[in-house]
Amino acid sequence: MDGARIIDRLRPDAEGERQDLVEGLFASHARISPKYFYDEMGCALYGAICRLDEYYPTRTEIALFQANRDEIAKAIGPGRQFVDLGAGDCGKAQGWIPFLAPRRYVAVDIAAHEIGKSLARIAPDFPGLPLVGLATDFTHALDLEGVLDGSPALFFYPGSSIGNFTPKEAVRFLSCIKGQCATRPGSTLLVGVDGKKDKALLDAAYDDALGVTAAFNLNVLRHLNARHGFDFDVAAFRHVGFYDEGEGRIEMHLEARRDTAVHVDGRERAFLAGERIHTENSYKYHAAEFEAILGEAGFATIRRWDAPAGGYFVFHAA
Repeated sequence: MDGARIIDRLRPDAEGERQDLVEGLFASHARISPKYFYDEMGCALYGAICRLDEYYPTRTEIALFQANRDEIAKAIGPGRQFVDLGAGDCGKAQGWIPFLAPRRYVAVDIAAHEIGKSLARIAPDFPGLPLVGLATDFTHALDLEGVLDGSPALFFYPGSSIGNFTPKEAVRFLSCIKGQCATRPGSTLLVGVDGKKDKALLDAAYDDALGVTAAFNLNVLRHLNARHGFDFDVAAFRHVGFYDEGEGRIEMHLEARRDTAVHVDGRERAFLAGERIHTENSYKYHAAEFEAILGEAGFATIRRWDAPAGGYFVFHAA
């Protein structure tokens, strides 16, 4: 691909990955990591979710960016290395490139197949801009050796994906990003954060009328069947998504419609009707709560922009 290179640092550990999966499935409260959402089908379904009437975070963030584009760009400064965490189709970063005039764009994502397609799509629009695709699970480690140089970088984490971490995990992850900033003086973070709001609005955003989010959640079982040879009966499960006000988070589960079982390495994991597999959390924050998390992660200078209607924030932290 002209003007782009792909670096694969996924470091596959098939045995360890399978062991973690089995441990999660056979736990008393079964769980599957949300990273398994993002096969080719899952990426397409997530793109559709972002266009749903009920799913407000994407359009709210876009409107917030558009309303404050010049001010945010001035705060960041031009000519940075632009590191797009969880880049997906690169669409969220694409609108920023003309305003930030980065010296390098790095698309980071666990979905290696998606990165190549996305960079090929945007490359004609930005001739002369070095494009790099980094395939890695950045939630565990972010190895940028040979990808970035020592000049200032912007770490871009939009879409309220930070909510997929627990608050303690978010502190650890953001501390890692702060460490990356420290090795490149002048580097900063731009992160989108969804706020706590009415339960009915949040419930609808994660359990839409068309059933796209349900298909996205159920697809994880199809993905595991194809990738690991499991034998989940996908039709035996249904999507459950809701806001837990006490925990301050959305929870997504797959609930058994009837008694069913999956067979793994000669073992059977039975699921009784009504039993659930926990697949994802999405934590919501008051602005002050997330500012405290940024401070705990080591960021000292924090600036915030709020959506006009409230309930969604963008933070620029250094």
